[in-house]
Amino acid sequence: MLKRLEVKTAARIQLVDITSTVKAFLKSEGVTSGVLIVYVPHTTCGITINENADPAVKEDIIATLERLVPAAGGYRHLEGNSDAHIKASIMGSSVTILVESGALVLGTWQGLYLAEFDGPRMRSVLLKILPDPAS
Repeated sequence: MLKRLEVKTAARIQLVDITSTVKAFLKSEGVTSGVLIVYVPHTTCGITINENADPAVKEDIIATLERLVPAAGGYRHLEGNSDAHIKASIMGSSVTILVESGALVLGTWQGLYLAEFDGPRMRSVLLKILPDPAS
């Protein structure tokens, strides 16, 4: 089954914690063991797993990406959002998460983030569960 989550972002560049929403989806599906693929079908946003205990980590990630790929970088793309495309490529468009005992297998401090680089916008996050055959 493919599930589409809609996420509204509030800023041009933002990391939105979607961990609890994805956990709720997983619980509603009743899958106890398998693999969850999380994918964003956009060219100017990405998806990542990182620390969700200290908000400074999100700020550091954003600040570093801004330093590495500034908004005004003399790009040739005419829409004016080349930096967003580059940042999204660096971040990646999907993650794979193991599911065991009905829960996401994440580290103690890990969370799942939609990485917005050209907002604010309404974004889609696609979720696909591949259950273990025995579950």
